[in-house]
Amino acid sequence: MGRSTDSAAVVALATRVTGGATADAADLRDAVRWLLTRLRERAPGRSVEVRVPPYGAVQCIAGPSHTRGTPPNVVETDPATFLLVGAGVLAFADAVGTGRISASGVRADLTPYLPLVDAPAEPPPA
Repeated sequence: MGRSTDSAAVVALATRVTGGATADAADLRDAVRWLLTRLRERAPGRSVEVRVPPYGAVQCIAGPSHTRGTPPNVVETDPATFLLVGAGVLAFADAVGTGRISASGVRADLTPYLPLVDAPAEPPPA
């Protein structure tokens, strides 16, 4: 993906992953970083920390900010799950409900800011 990472590239990668393909590590890294940047732009602030190890973390969403230690509002997940949620393939609440996303704190619901792409990917058939 690299410099050409955009909504279309992220949706294409999410579609491949939902189809059973394994994402190239560099493509997944670029997609996650692009999605984190979009989240920070869409939800400016510092009240929630979103962590997607090992590729990145951002602070976002308006409200009281933290400066030291573990913040009171944290969202953490793996790169593939963040890709699927960011691309609109997987609902945030479903990912939290199945334990794929850990969300703690009163502001840790990213639902109002998702999906992070211009045209969401199609979810896999049921």
